[in-house]
This record gives sequence, C-alpha cells and structure tokens, in this order.
Amino acid sequence: MTAGDADTPPSGADAVVVGAGVIGAAVALELARTGRRVVVVEKAGGVGHGSTSASSAVIRFNYSTWDGVATAWESQHCWARWAEHLGTAPGPGLAAFRRTGAVLLDAPGSGTSEAVALFERAGVPYERWDAAALRSRVPGIDAGRYGPPRPLLDDAFFAAGPEGELGALFTPDAGFVDDARLAAQNLADAAARFGVRFLFRRAVVGVLRGADRVAGVRLADGTAITAPVVVNAAGPWSGGFNRMAGVGAEFTVGVRPLREEVHQVAAPVRQGDGAVSGLGGTGTVPGPIVADVDLGTYLRPSGEHLLIGSTLPACDPREWLDDPDACNPHPTPARFETQVTRAAHRFPLLGVPNRPSGIAGVYDVADDWSPIYDRTDLAGFYVAMGTSGNQFKNAPLAGRFLALLVDRVEAGHDHDRDPLRYPGEHTGLVVDLGAFSRRRPLAEGAASRTVMG
Repeated sequence: MTAGDADTPPSGADAVVVGAGVIGAAVALELARTGRRVVVVEKAGGVGHGSTSASSAVIRFNYSTWDGVATAWESQHCWARWAEHLGTAPGPGLAAFRRTGAVLLDAPGSGTSEAVALFERAGVPYERWDAAALRSRVPGIDAGRYGPPRPLLDDAFFAAGPEGELGALFTPDAGFVDDARLAAQNLADAAARFGVRFLFRRAVVGVLRGADRVAGVRLADGTAITAPVVVNAAGPWSGGFNRMAGVGAEFTVGVRPLREEVHQVAAPVRQGDGAVSGLGGTGTVPGPIVADVDLGTYLRPSGEHLLIGSTLPACDPREWLDDPDACNPHPTPARFETQVTRAAHRFPLLGVPNRPSGIAGVYDVADDWSPIYDRTDLAGFYVAMGTSGNQFKNAPLAGRFLALLVDRVEAGHDHDRDPLRYPGEHTGLVVDLGAFSRRRPLAEGAASRTVMG
C-alpha cells in the first residue's frame, strides 16, 4: 500500500496522527517503527499540501538555544543520509539535500556571536568572514550596513547610505532540500511500508474520550477511529484541534495561524562576462543561502531562480488569520515589491519584476517561534505544533521526539516532572525535550522570539 491509496477508514488503531505535512508524516513513520498501528488523517488531498508546500526547506543551524542547534545539527545528518533515514535504496523519487552553505550577515540582532558559542559546543563547522571575504565569497553582494529594516514607503529606505560594513557567519554544511513536498511524501511512503494508513480529504470533527483519556477521533462522515493515542500535527489548524479536544488551558505558549509569502525571481547575471553571480551559483553548483536580518530577507537558490522570503522584521505588519482556510494562496504585489526590493538592495544586479511570482502559505506560529513537542493534560493526546517557519529542517527529529514521548509517557513516565532527553544517533548530542514543553516559561533570552528561532 502506498501513502496515496484511498481506503475505507479502519475502526481502530494504536495511534492516530492528524495532519500529513512533513511533521505529521515523520511522526507517523517513527510511531510505526515502534510497532504501533498508525492511521494518518488529512483534510487535504495529499501529503504535504499545507504549510509544507510553502516551505523554503532551508537547512541551517543558527538557533538561539542549545537544544535548537543540537536538533538542527542532528537533523542535517538525517537529510544528508536521506535514503538511509527512510530505510530505502537511493535513487530517483527521493528529495535531495543540496549542501550549499549558508551565510548569516553579522548585523545587530542576527545572534552570530551567540551562535558561534553554540556551534563550538555542538561541533558545527563555521567560518567568520569580514566584509572583504564576504564580497569575495559571494560576488555581487553589497556588504553595506543599512539596518534596521524599514518599509519601502520610508524615505530613508532609499536615501540612507550604509553605516559601515557587515561581515558574516558561514556554515558550509547548511543548504536546502530541493522539494519540500516530495520530502514529506518520502516520509509517508516509508511509513506506508510499515503499514501506516493515510486517509485524505477527511476532516476530523470530534475527539473521542473515555476513562479520562483520549479514545480516538470522529470524522466528518461520521466514522469513528478508536485509538489510545492521538497526535496533533495539524499545522495551522493545530490550535483549533486543541480546542476541539478541550486541551490547552495549561499551555504557557500559544499558537496562531500566520499568512506568509515566498517569492521567486530570476537569479541575477553579472554584466560583461555573462557569469551567474555568486548568489545564483555557477554552472550546476548553486550559491549559498543568505540570511539578511539587516534588510529583513533571506535568499535561497532554486535552479535558475531565487526564492526570497522574509525574516519578519518588526516594521512589517503581520497577517494573522482566524481561519487558515481563508488564506489567499497567491503572492500580493505589495509584499512582492517589498521583499524583492530589499533583496535587490543587497544584490544590486537583482531585477524587480512588475508581476509577482511565488506562493503564499499559512504558518503555525508559537508565541516564541519555538515548537511544542509534548504531551497534554488529556492522557494520550500529544502535540507537534507551532512548527512552521523554522522547523521543516527538524522534521526527522520531530518524529523521533514524538515517538520517544509516546513510548515513555504511555509507559508511565512523568515528562512534566522529569523531561525526557534524546541522544542523537549521528552526532551524539543530547536534546532536552523539556525545551519544547507546552509549559515552558516565556522568559526573555530563552529564545530569539523571531522566525530565526
């Protein structure tokens, strides 16, 4: 059976995962590997059709906390050994990790100094570049310091000259996954080989309870799927699903759906010699990812194009949604012009087309931009939520975190009192799962409180 097979809903399972994005598919795979009978319920028509399809799929390591860095560095090793992680043979049909390196411009608020200390502890290779090295390694870049980010309507956006120059923090082992939706499908196909059932175009409308614990879910067609474990991996719908289940009152961290856009433009070409600039790469070798908190953008190579997203600077309005289904899936001219013009400020050879191109999706955003991987006060009901914007890269470990939580908590372990710890298979780094608790304090300095994590 493949992950795309339509099938009659089973009456029972050992676990139900709600949501078939990259996180839900990873959770399903790892739960199945523990021997559980798993059913995944997804309201969309296929795997990865929600937030995953709008992800830039960047693989980076610069987080503001130890557990964030350790999780990302361990996850990179899973992406680099993707076929092995899936338990299949390498070949066509698998998403690929493209190791391009990532450049984080050393602007105020970038957290480069803090990242270096965490990289040293974790063993993440890095280089520090001054402005001259930045210009040499990324041809076509303007190394000027222009921040903080400003709206395009601010006269100072175009009038202000640079106030000094920027260096950068470079991590050579960073990169991106070439197809986010395919990566989710790969996970789902691997899960299907373990017997996981995927039900598409089926909405969950109720949560079953019995004896003070979850007992399964009810679908819109009236079908009941009984299970002693339910995992909320519903992405932007996760907050609503929690409310449906009657959980969340004890959470110190909230989640909200946020509409975001990622734009696509042609990669710039240097005039004169016709060579593609360092950002786009040369030949078949893509250039590095560039994170530019000084101007409020990030750029990622994509074939002969660039993907341009926002680092969500404070000057830009947030488009919070009450209903994720109401999201306009098309890029808007105003946002396109803002993001691409900011990118062109950093790379002057980059053109700003008149017609917007790209995609829009809905992020599942936690108050502090750190995910919640945890149990809840309803026994058997678990959450993998608040993951959008910066957790695609950590999906391989998110699945393993939830499998560990379910296995140990269902066996009687008190994760709230004694947080579980996950030892990385590849790096040996230990991640404290208490860092992703639903009850964690939202103290200043605990995390960046930005999309950068």
